[in-house]
Amino acid sequence: MIKNLRQLKGYTAVRFLREFESKNWTRSGLDYLLAKIDRTGSVDRVSGSGRPRTARAIGNVTVVEEMALSQEDKPRTHRTVRQIARESGIPRSSVHRIIKTDLQLKCLKKSNAQALTSANKQARMTRARQLMQKYPEAMVNFIFFTDEKVFTVAAPTNSQNDRFYVRSGTRKKDVDENRLLRTRPTFSKSVMVSVGVSKLGCTAIHFVEPGVKVNGEYYRNNLLGQKLLPDMRRLSQDEFFVFQQDGAPAHRARDTITFLEQQTPDFIPPTLWPPNSPDLNPVDYSIWSVLQDKVYRSKIADIDELKTRLVNEWAQFDQSIIDAAISQWRRRLSACVRARGAHFEHKF
Repeated sequence: MIKNLRQLKGYTAVRFLREFESKNWTRSGLDYLLAKIDRTGSVDRVSGSGRPRTARAIGNVTVVEEMALSQEDKPRTHRTVRQIARESGIPRSSVHRIIKTDLQLKCLKKSNAQALTSANKQARMTRARQLMQKYPEAMVNFIFFTDEKVFTVAAPTNSQNDRFYVRSGTRKKDVDENRLLRTRPTFSKSVMVSVGVSKLGCTAIHFVEPGVKVNGEYYRNNLLGQKLLPDMRRLSQDEFFVFQQDGAPAHRARDTITFLEQQTPDFIPPTLWPPNSPDLNPVDYSIWSVLQDKVYRSKIADIDELKTRLVNEWAQFDQSIIDAAISQWRRRLSACVRARGAHFEHKF
C-alpha cells in the first residue's frame, strides 16, 4: 500500500502520518522506506543486506543436516536437537531454526513394535497369505478375535509432553512438589482381563483370578470353557463362528488344541496364526488402546474401582469401533504380505 501510494499519488511521510494515525508509524521509519522505494522501486530486501548469517551459515546448515538425517543410512544414529547443539557447538535455538526453516524437516514420533527375526518375517508372510485364502471378506464377520491384557490401578503415563508453565524467573527448586513431580507406586496393583470381539458382537470382559498362573489347564477350563466360548455361542446363536487366539504357550498347548477342535465350529490354530503379530489382531492394534483411554480418564483409587471401571466402559463400548478395526484385518494381512512379513503398521 505504501509503495502504491508513493508511486501513484506521491504521498510524503507527513501525509502518511496524517492519514494513517492508527498505524503508529514513525517519521524516520517512513523516510527510510520511501527513500528505498524511490531508489529501488521495491520494498523487498536486497540480497545480501541485513546482518550476516553466522550460526545459520551454509557450513552449519550442512553439519546439522548430516547429524539430523544420519539414520537414513545408519539406523539408530539419530540425534536430538540438544545432542546436535552439544556436538556441533551451534546454539540450540539456531539448530532448531536450521531444522525447521533452512532444511524444512518435520519430526515423526517413534512407535513401539515387536522385534522380528528373519524366521518371524517368513512365517508372518506365509501365514498371512494363508489366512487371506482361507478367510475371504464374507468370512471375517464370523471371526472372534481374542486377547488378554493387564490393567494397573496407576494409569500408564507418557512423560514426553507432560509439562506445565510457571512465571518467568521462577526457580525449579521453588516449585511445589505436587506440581512438579508425578508419583507412581513402585508396584501398582493390577488385574488381567480377557475379551473376544467380532462383528457379531463382543463377549463380556472376563477377569483372571488374582495370583493365578494362566497355564493350559486354567485357560481351557476357565477362560474358554466357562467364559469366552459360552459368550461366543450366545452371540452367534449357536451357529457358525471362528475362534482366534495368538501363540501364547497356554494357547498352543496340545490339550488346548484338542479342546478347541471339539468345542468350536472352526478355529485358527497356532500353526496358522502369524508369530509376533499384535499388528494383525484387532484387539491389540485398536481395541485395547481405545478402552485404556476410556478407563483412565480420571484417577482410579483401588483395584475394585478399576474392575468396576473396566466393566462399565466395556459394557458401553461402541460396536462401530470394533467393526472398523475388524474391517482393517484383511488389508493388514495384505500389507504384511507386501512387506514380506516385515513391519507395516506405520503405514496405517
